[in-house]
Amino acid sequence: MRATWKGAISFGLVTIPVQLFTATEEHDIPLRQVHEKDGSRVRLRRVCEAEDVEIPYQEITKGYEAPDGSMIMLSDEDLADLPLPSKKLIDVLAFVDAGSIDPLMFSKAYYVGTSDKAAAKPYALLREALTESGQIAVTKIAIRSRESLAVLRVHEDTLVLQTCLWPDEVRPATGITPEGDVTIRPQELQMAKSLMEMLSQDFDMSALHDDYQEALQQVIEARLQGIEPPHEEAAAPAGGKVIDLMAALENSVRAARESRGEPGSGAEPAEVRELPVRTKRATRTASKTAAKSEPPARKATGSAAARSAAAPKDTGGKKTTAKAATARKTASKTASKTASKTTKKAASKTATAKKTTQKRASA
Repeated sequence: MRATWKGAISFGLVTIPVQLFTATEEHDIPLRQVHEKDGSRVRLRRVCEAEDVEIPYQEITKGYEAPDGSMIMLSDEDLADLPLPSKKLIDVLAFVDAGSIDPLMFSKAYYVGTSDKAAAKPYALLREALTESGQIAVTKIAIRSRESLAVLRVHEDTLVLQTCLWPDEVRPATGITPEGDVTIRPQELQMAKSLMEMLSQDFDMSALHDDYQEALQQVIEARLQGIEPPHEEAAAPAGGKVIDLMAALENSVRAARESRGEPGSGAEPAEVRELPVRTKRATRTASKTAAKSEPPARKATGSAAARSAAAPKDTGGKKTTAKAATARKTASKTASKTASKTTKKAASKTATAKKTTQKRASA
């Protein structure tokens, strides 16, 4: 791997000779601009406006257009000799908590390696200090003719320099978030957390790949073979439709469980068992309908009849509760009296039968 920058890290009086290596790369299938009519290449030509002729790249330099329209020429030497204190130096400004920098500011990443053996110990010292403290180093660096804000952090056992945008280069998000107050019910939040937990189980970032590049390669292969390339199935329009958020979350959790080979209708956490009002009403309606459709049961006798009479209708309210309690007491007393009378009659009949038997035996 070829180094793209050489210099030193400086914090306090400690200097670490280092070099930077590009840490990332973007894979892409190169596509050319061509003329649709005949497939010929379309090239961009550098044409001088004053002379109306194409000029070679070697004669091109950079310039700044002044407010009055005049052009100030800047040569490569001018840009290379800018009076920057961060030139060839990664100047550590401060150490801050790793979570204090918004990832929105991060840009390009470089691996930081040592440029000689003497730098091994201070390199390891800085790496271990950052790891133990959980901090990152805020720095400035001049790279590719431009000074950038950057941070030094630890990735596995290697220091990484991550260039950043300047704070004033990050646009504010004013007016983007939804307006108005939105009420989130506890069971909706709990169901969303359950879905998050379900989707996060056994997640492997290294298993992800670029589906777009694979699909593009399939189209190219089909064109090379002279056959019709695969097409994506048209998706149903989803704009403007109001959905039942709780139902959507429940279906999502069920689908996630089924995709993992788990039963999709398993028991839900106690925190999310409370159903929406509409679902409760629908459940009560279904229960009433089922009760009406059932055939009439036989009349119960004895204590079973008492228990059946003691079951009050659940109409809600304190009065209904009191009536239900009174009905239970009355039914219980009635059942007790009935049982007592039945027992006495049975005992009397048994005694009479014994006397009759004794008289016959003596005769």
